[in-house]
Amino acid sequence: MSFDPMAAAVDWLDAYRARDLEDILGMYADDAVIYCGCGGHKTLTGRSAVRAYWIDRLKRYPAFALNDLQPKGNGVTISYITASGFVSAVLSFNGAGKIRAIRCGPAN
Repeated sequence: MSFDPMAAAVDWLDAYRARDLEDILGMYADDAVIYCGCGGHKTLTGRSAVRAYWIDRLKRYPAFALNDLQPKGNGVTISYITASGFVSAVLSFNGAGKIRAIRCGPAN
């Protein structure tokens, strides 16, 4: 069975919409990096930083609906609606199908 990055991105958004912290964290590689441009630029690396990011994100910026989904190299660009407006994220995956990097920020 091959890995489908588009399906993985939808699963990620579904877990985000459900506010399922453990499911979200399980989708990330141990060495994942988040580059976030929402509310100021920040770079987060490592399990504890990713966990802290998501605890705050789920509380302050819940996701509501998918806006767009497009393949991008060996990843996916996904845009969705949050309490603060439209957000665009590029998810990159490792060979095991885990998120190795995400770049997100307000959609223009």
